[in-house]
Amino acid sequence: MTTFITRFDTKGDGVRLAVKDLLDMEGVPTTAGSRSLADVAQPAERDAPCLAGARAAGARIVGRTNLHELALGGTGVNPWFGTPVNPLDPRRVPGGSSSGSAVAVATDEADVAIGSDTGGSVRIPSACCGTAGLKTTWGRVSTEGVWPLAPSLDTIGPMARDVAGLTTGMALLEPGFTVTAAAPSVVGYLADPSADPEVSAAVERALAATGWEVVEVELAAWEEVPPLAAVIVIKEAFASDGALLAARPDGISPAVAELIRGGEHVTEAQLAAAKAAADRLRAALSDLFSRVELLATPTLPRFAPLLDDEEDLDIFRHMLPVNLAGVPALALPVPTPGALPASLQLVGPWEAEAALLAAGAVVEAAVA
Repeated sequence: MTTFITRFDTKGDGVRLAVKDLLDMEGVPTTAGSRSLADVAQPAERDAPCLAGARAAGARIVGRTNLHELALGGTGVNPWFGTPVNPLDPRRVPGGSSSGSAVAVATDEADVAIGSDTGGSVRIPSACCGTAGLKTTWGRVSTEGVWPLAPSLDTIGPMARDVAGLTTGMALLEPGFTVTAAAPSVVGYLADPSADPEVSAAVERALAATGWEVVEVELAAWEEVPPLAAVIVIKEAFASDGALLAARPDGISPAVAELIRGGEHVTEAQLAAAKAAADRLRAALSDLFSRVELLATPTLPRFAPLLDDEEDLDIFRHMLPVNLAGVPALALPVPTPGALPASLQLVGPWEAEAALLAAGAVVEAAVA
């Protein structure tokens, strides 16, 4: 069981930063959490450009965090480097793919972590571990020097214990970033009738406590997206990792290998259907954001699955629509009467990161 694939000794008073082992760091091999890559990877010649702000700010990189192999999965279970321990309940998955990043901030081994999010990989582990995560607008933060999964969906974002940490993380990724936006006054709420009632109740209580006008909305385009978006993910995953699988099949776990191979058989008709669904979703969100400022959903429909459970694709229900639309989203823990927190997802229009963080601060104060 391990949070980090590589640890570094650091000194100084800069922000303690954990970096997902998907991003190149000068002089260090990138493993992407996969034995097949780790066995042949050479030390990177240069940092991924998205680390430039952290270097300039004097951040102390404490280590390279573990992840779901090749970033292709939502549980965070890793057969090669161990599975980070969920600090809320060790019987449960830490969430993937940025599992080590969420655990590092949850256990105070880092102030901020950098994760990637292609289909929920920042938000799922944040929800599972009771921390905060920000999926950024597609293309806002460079993914150059980052091992790709599905480039048309891949994003980089900060993870932390709270909104203040996420704001610090955004400033490391984008020097000069500040939260100047006002918090919203009108928020749309997309209820999930099939979610765990305790999760839904916690999300609704948190929204009610903010004092915002909360308007229940329907989004048919949201509901149709997850299976179609998954087609894009596996198609592009085959383009990213198919050669690695062919060269070193014994170093990729069977479950991940099966997903990669599935991408070879995606048809042009399936891709066209997925892209048409993306167009419908973007149009629906554009209309929605003309009437409300942000959209709220449960981050996950249920609490973190148990380690022995089979991976449930339902975990991506409220994740993949965000990635397919390219818009930013914030995952934030909210209390329940039980031992585990639920997680609220706030979704904003293009490049609304500052507004999301302003809203997140309101939620934190309301539920404290």
